[in-house]
Amino acid sequence: MKFSIALAPLFLSTLIASEGLSFFGGGQKVLDDKGGAVPGDNPLTHCKADHGSDILNLERVDLTPNPPHAGSTLTIEAKGELLEQVEKGAYVNIQVKWGIVKILTTKADLCEQVSNVDLECPIQKGKVTITKDVELPKEIPPGTYTVSADAYTVDEKHIVCLDATVTFST
Repeated sequence: MKFSIALAPLFLSTLIASEGLSFFGGGQKVLDDKGGAVPGDNPLTHCKADHGSDILNLERVDLTPNPPHAGSTLTIEAKGELLEQVEKGAYVNIQVKWGIVKILTTKADLCEQVSNVDLECPIQKGKVTITKDVELPKEIPPGTYTVSADAYTVDEKHIVCLDATVTFST
């Protein structure tokens, strides 16, 4: 559970800043690439092939190191463009699985989460760039983790939906 709580803000921090949001590129295999990979060194994919109506266009997401390692610092660099301002009341549905076991399913206030990357609502339309260091706990159990995040504005406009799969080994 400690890993799932640490991973959720990690995923959300990249959510606001890039179109091709990617968690763990490099040595990680992208599974179920139904929506196309997000540009950069990461394991992120869009949830759906048609994401043209999303109001977040991700240009690039890079993770260092990629793949990440338990007990290390993960640096996330993301660039993108918001086509509309994001107001208070925006939310994100998050699901984290360890193998086939759901370890987290939640609906989070997006505006509360973006404070982790020094942003606040309303998030202005236009170019957005973030760089964030995340300390990954050394207690992350080995296995394959799948994370999905689907974000919406207060008016139910689709911001972005991203999937990522990463494997932590012993």
